[in-house]
Amino acid sequence: MMTWVLLGVLLTVSGCTASVSISCRNEQGEDVDWYILYKQPSIDGENGLKYLYMDESTQGWVEGQYTINDEKSAVGQTLKPLFAYHGTESDSFGYILYNDQPPVPYRTASSSYGHSKGVVLLDKNTGIWLSHSTPDFPGVDIKAFWPDSGHYNGQTFICGTYKYSAFKDIAIQLQYIHVYSFDSHIPSSFDPELQCVAHKKCYPKEAPWYRQLTMTTLAGKTFVSYAKYSKLHDDLYSGVLDKYLGGAFYAKSWGRLRHPLPSNCSVKYDVYNVATMQLPTTEPFSVTVDHSKWTVMVDMTEKPWTCIADMNREVSQEYRGGGAVCTDNTDVWQAFWGVVSTYELCN
Repeated sequence: MMTWVLLGVLLTVSGCTASVSISCRNEQGEDVDWYILYKQPSIDGENGLKYLYMDESTQGWVEGQYTINDEKSAVGQTLKPLFAYHGTESDSFGYILYNDQPPVPYRTASSSYGHSKGVVLLDKNTGIWLSHSTPDFPGVDIKAFWPDSGHYNGQTFICGTYKYSAFKDIAIQLQYIHVYSFDSHIPSSFDPELQCVAHKKCYPKEAPWYRQLTMTTLAGKTFVSYAKYSKLHDDLYSGVLDKYLGGAFYAKSWGRLRHPLPSNCSVKYDVYNVATMQLPTTEPFSVTVDHSKWTVMVDMTEKPWTCIADMNREVSQEYRGGGAVCTDNTDVWQAFWGVVSTYELCN
């Protein structure tokens, strides 16, 4: 009888060891509820793979111990379930990789799809939504998940860990954005809303052409997602976020646009384009070397909102889907507010 008990214990331990939890992870491989990551740009040809990191425990930016292309980076650790299960067609694990500029050999998305980039990993217990701004990401090999093109420009990431039940609504947000899923596996037993996103079949059929979703992480923290569909024909920042954030804010987007939208003081709350930034680890730099997209409130007297977004303030992107994930965490607000060096005044 003792032999059977011992065998049962060994099988249980073995099973736990073999399983891979689905969670945002820090550099130690520990599960974290959420994190935000800022990959700094390459200034003078150096340091283009270093990054700053924050989660609930850091109270602001801390320097990454590894470069972002290292499998021990926070991003590499978070993607481990993808590499463990990719190609197995598991009935208990699903993923959606979406990017309007996907890695080779996938084709660049047409402009009918959202200007958006992200990763969804989940099982029937928990999942992550990792929204980011990096083209050609991720590769599906742990040794080459970071693209060669990702060395030069600044990028941002936001990762949240949620219960499986939250992903039905998250999938609807992704339908509004109309994400370009370039690689996916969603088991037939998972929610049909996720199937629709994976197969690029679903999108909103009637107004309003934008949607707000309040999300609760595994540890009970609140994040708010804003998504707009292409038929809104308006800017994500001055047309959607301006309705909700409750005050003037700085908007950071890519600095090499054909038809950029100027700062806007004709809407309810002023929207100021960020012009130059300075991270705690860098000299000041221009938006022309930073591909990240984010907003931070000018003043935190109302709510200290910070949003990590996926769209630029560009005329053509008024006619594409996109979105932002926002938090009123004071430490996050302080960290991003401190990054703004100069901004563009309204005409």
